[in-house]
Amino acid sequence: MYNTQKPNMEDLPSTGQLLRSTFIAFISAMVILVTIVLPAEYAIDPTGIGRVIGLTEMGEIKTQLEKEAEEDRKKDAAAKQQSFLFKLFISTAHAEEAKTKEENWKDEKSFTLKPGKGIEWKLIMKKGQAIEYKWRAENGRINYDFHGDGASGEVSYEKGRGKKGAEGAFTAPRDGKHGWFWRNRDKKDVTIILQIRGDYDKLIQTY
Repeated sequence: MYNTQKPNMEDLPSTGQLLRSTFIAFISAMVILVTIVLPAEYAIDPTGIGRVIGLTEMGEIKTQLEKEAEEDRKKDAAAKQQSFLFKLFISTAHAEEAKTKEENWKDEKSFTLKPGKGIEWKLIMKKGQAIEYKWRAENGRINYDFHGDGASGEVSYEKGRGKKGAEGAFTAPRDGKHGWFWRNRDKKDVTIILQIRGDYDKLIQTY
């Protein structure tokens, strides 16, 4: 049924021949490893043959390049870590500074106005004195007039209608009283919180 002739046992390699072939292949592989692969890849040359044929120098160059690349990776990682820590430190410092500045108010007043009611608070200041201020309206909106004493009456610096708050800086243009008048035109109670810091003599309610 099959045309293939069955090989004779005499034609097959013996166990000894197979072992010799395996041993020769192993020795050849080891020789190639020691004389070519190790010098060319890792600059390891136990026989000296690799340096003679120039493979060891190739391995040394490759090893040096890998070492420099690893050092560069470590430097980049260290630089990134330092940059992260620096940014974290700066952000924390700024946050603490902002928090400290936010809490460092010379005066803070809170009052509630019923619908239709008004109130006035003023600072007694000398010409050239400067302040920072912030006020906000809670539970509603408010009308306001930031004004001061003038030679012929009151002088308005800033007005607003239906506002939730304001903040800024102010320098007194003359000796006198300078401050805010708020009126609640809403149909519900509105609470106002006023915060001030800077140079002024006194904060008083005038209406």
